[in-house]
Amino acid sequence: MLGSLPAGAACPPALDFTVRTLADQSEIKLCEQYAGQVLLVVNTASRCAFTKQYDGLEALYARYRERGFSVLGFPSNDFGGQEPGSEEQIQDFCRTTYGVEFPMFGKTHVRGDQIDPLWRHLVEVSGTRPKWNFYKYLIGRDGRIINTYSSMTSPDSKRLVKDIENALAEPIDGDKGSLQ
Repeated sequence: MLGSLPAGAACPPALDFTVRTLADQSEIKLCEQYAGQVLLVVNTASRCAFTKQYDGLEALYARYRERGFSVLGFPSNDFGGQEPGSEEQIQDFCRTTYGVEFPMFGKTHVRGDQIDPLWRHLVEVSGTRPKWNFYKYLIGRDGRIINTYSSMTSPDSKRLVKDIENALAEPIDGDKGSLQ
């Protein structure tokens, strides 16, 4: 499901970024692809104690994707060197080990001097930075950051699922005022 904005609406700043896909290394504009959707943005790693969360993230994606929800995975080697592989190795691991179908993007810095601009924005607007792998940012249809969730928050957490369902119930409303 491609994103869509109300006629004349500007791209929300949280989506006004170009990223590189993991699958084919093409660049996409998040706004063109995901505007109007509820998004769970997650920094991932293949060799982390939380790596099993791929199963739950994929289950969320499968459960809600037809309603305008997507998980956006960003592999990162920023915590404990737990994503050391090449992008091809990461993609193979995610697909063959966990059956990941949700969108995955190029290896990304989510902290430090080389932080990716998208992640810099998420940190600045939310006031919280990833503390480890599988940190999550929930973004509403209007582009606002709804909440953040620690690595300890599993994808099937009642709080996270409730927040996703509430966000999916919200219509896209171009009259809500300025977007974050």
